[in-house]
Amino acid sequence: MTRYDADTTNWDAATERCDGPRELLLPPREVPLGGVRAMAVNRSLPQRDLPTVGAWCFFDRFGPQETVMRVEPHPHIGLQTVTWPLVGEVRHRDSIDRDVTISRGVLNIMTSGRGISHSEYSVGDDPAPLDALQLWVVLPESRRHGEPDFERHADLPTIHLPAAAGADATATVVVGEFAGMTSPATMHTPIVGAEVVLAPGSRVRLPFTREWEYAIAAVEGDLVVHAGRDGEPTPLDILDLLYLGVHRDGVEVSTAEGAMFFLLGGEPFEEEIVMWWNFVGRDHDEIVVAREEWEAGSDRFGHVVTHGDERVPAPPLPHVRLTPRRRRV
Repeated sequence: MTRYDADTTNWDAATERCDGPRELLLPPREVPLGGVRAMAVNRSLPQRDLPTVGAWCFFDRFGPQETVMRVEPHPHIGLQTVTWPLVGEVRHRDSIDRDVTISRGVLNIMTSGRGISHSEYSVGDDPAPLDALQLWVVLPESRRHGEPDFERHADLPTIHLPAAAGADATATVVVGEFAGMTSPATMHTPIVGAEVVLAPGSRVRLPFTREWEYAIAAVEGDLVVHAGRDGEPTPLDILDLLYLGVHRDGVEVSTAEGAMFFLLGGEPFEEEIVMWWNFVGRDHDEIVVAREEWEAGSDRFGHVVTHGDERVPAPPLPHVRLTPRRRRV
């Protein structure tokens, strides 16, 4: 197992796509958002040389913290946003007239298609505890030019995973498929996103689909993944991302004091993507057009329900052509 630093370039990985098991431990980085958000997040994905895990292209945790979150209307193209609250409440409003509040255990999933805009606020005017995961999923060619959509799911399937030691684990299938259970959320590639909770002193095997790739992100507690030869242990710090590659039937995980983690996986995403700001496209020119249309107030992104003229302006583009993010692990 190798631990990589996202801010260095001393990677010894090959340039071809992953063709077997891996044990790459990738630490998160803090992203100070400030401004309209007045908050910071910890980002586990994308990494410099790992742009996707399956179709997952983004994994942020905002919190735990006490804050007033005010994310004003901003645009998206080419992706799905998956919001999974841990503590507190988040109000979502968008340009297809949705206005909902979600809390622990409720899934918010927004499909941008060709274009959507939305806002995210914490509930109340005073700082309050807030902690949530926000993830993005790349839309495939067959869906990314379609109409925007939104789903909210409060009843998600749960599974008890038999323990080799200690008590059984509980897994909530947030999106996709895992261990024979399927989330009701509409997805457009073969995928899984699952929250797994381990009891103190337990050791549990996670079943995998052999053709898919997987990663594990630690969220709470002490977590060890036994993925190497002879089940050698890899401890994870909070929000470390352990990339496991493909061609595995499963791995074992254990904890001393109890843990919770998020499992990411899916069929490897073969299309190269250009990801900039809130946009996921396929080339530089597509991103330029989307930015120009947002700045011009185009009907493409609509108007977020109950908002006035407030909005997040697009940042300036870099003075170079945007190129696809290529995997090197």
